[in-house]
Amino acid sequence: MRRRLGVLAGVVVALALSAPGAYAVDWSKAQKVTVATVEYAFQPASLTFHQGVAYRLRVDNKGKEMHEFTAPEFFKAIELRDAKPLNADRIEMVIQPGQHKDLYFVARQPGSYKLRCSDHDWAGMVGDITVAP
Repeated sequence: MRRRLGVLAGVVVALALSAPGAYAVDWSKAQKVTVATVEYAFQPASLTFHQGVAYRLRVDNKGKEMHEFTAPEFFKAIELRDAKPLNADRIEMVIQPGQHKDLYFVARQPGSYKLRCSDHDWAGMVGDITVAP
């Protein structure tokens, strides 16, 4: 019985260590990527990140209106250092004119994700995010 418990404990520890976020990320080495928001575009509109790499995404509002960096599915597929730059629902960053926000993350799930400004998508303020393996 003790042996079974020992094996079970070993399996639990192994699973915990293999889970996303179970290892330390050196955020000081995060690759910086900057996106500017203007009326009515993201610059650049297409972003590519690589799975397992730490990033610092700076969204810089250079426009005169408030803009959102809305990407709900993308935000579900990343490991965040801190969710404070996101709204309460964790689906977007809201950036006031002349302000910026930094989001530190590691991309965990490869795929293609839609990006939009939820207030200005009607004007074509859309983009895409790719996480490559």
